[in-house]
Amino acid sequence: MLTSLSPLHRGLLAGTALLLGPVGCTSVESARVEESRLSTKDAPAVKQKWGLVIHGGAGVISRENLTPQREAEVRAALTQALQAGHAVLAKGGSSLDAVGAAIRVLEDSPYFNAGRGAVFNHDGVNELDAAIMDGKTRMAGSVAGLRHVKNPIDLARRVMEKSPHVMMIGEGAEAFAKAQGVELVDAKYFYTEERWQGLQRALQKEREQQQAAPPGQPSSALQPGYDPVTGDHKFGTVGAVALDQAGNLAAGTSTGGMTNKRYGRVGDSPIIGAGTYADPGCAVSATGHGEYFIRYTVARDICARVEYQQLPLPEAADRVVNDVLVKAGGEGGVIAMDRHGNVAMPFNSSGMYRGYMGEDGQPHVAIFRDAEPK
Repeated sequence: MLTSLSPLHRGLLAGTALLLGPVGCTSVESARVEESRLSTKDAPAVKQKWGLVIHGGAGVISRENLTPQREAEVRAALTQALQAGHAVLAKGGSSLDAVGAAIRVLEDSPYFNAGRGAVFNHDGVNELDAAIMDGKTRMAGSVAGLRHVKNPIDLARRVMEKSPHVMMIGEGAEAFAKAQGVELVDAKYFYTEERWQGLQRALQKEREQQQAAPPGQPSSALQPGYDPVTGDHKFGTVGAVALDQAGNLAAGTSTGGMTNKRYGRVGDSPIIGAGTYADPGCAVSATGHGEYFIRYTVARDICARVEYQQLPLPEAADRVVNDVLVKAGGEGGVIAMDRHGNVAMPFNSSGMYRGYMGEDGQPHVAIFRDAEPK
């Protein structure tokens, strides 16, 4: 029985079991031990009235290719994002402000595929997308194809609050950013050697496939987000959902898309109802193979099941991620909250950077599906 547990922990422990633990630990090893300790029988029975959940992308995230130092740095960045959002909520701030504060931390980190850490497209350019939505009013703002906006989540909110539109793209969106005083940066700000080398590996693999293809036949396409050298297969996105002390929900998502993407491809992150959605009772941010999340309107589907079928949030999220998406061949995960403070973080990949922080102010993060190495 989970009735004695907090809404936050009930959400975490229902459906797909998520092994989360506090990251205020002195080492990666101790953090993993804490992850394994959070179970249905020892979760604290503390009533959580407000809080936030974040993600930093999902996919094949292997322990072999994530060094202890890198893992510690990723955990620290996730913790910082949680603390930034929690600080807003603790002072009585809005869920929108908390979502923006958390996502800005992740956009400014080189470890996540958003903002400064964005991947490169086929032409060696960073293209950024983002969206934010207010659950109380269902107002939303979305941007895509940005190349100079330091924090795309900020521009998405300006679109929502300072324009009559929901979505802006490319040069037009950046002209609006300039008019609104949103910070613009030179394209070199987004350059990181790690992302650049990832593109070079993808391009080399693509050339090899083209050369190996029979005459007159197209080569097989690389898997989206796949690194042919490391073997890691990531869908880089960052996101946050929050419930404030007034009972209002909000959701936001930001991404650099997929390595080696072409033709102005846009994924699910800036698509309201696909990768980002919030209404008065439910808020969702997604990360995964965007085409599937768009086709199956994943974020809205979860909230619709909560609204119309009266399903508990963890059950609704689990059905969509681990049934609907799996059957369709879509990989990824979501973070979600409902108006009661229940949390869900299901994913069908081997890992997802994720975390939550409730009213008690204790940060919890996890990366892998299993708590401890096998």
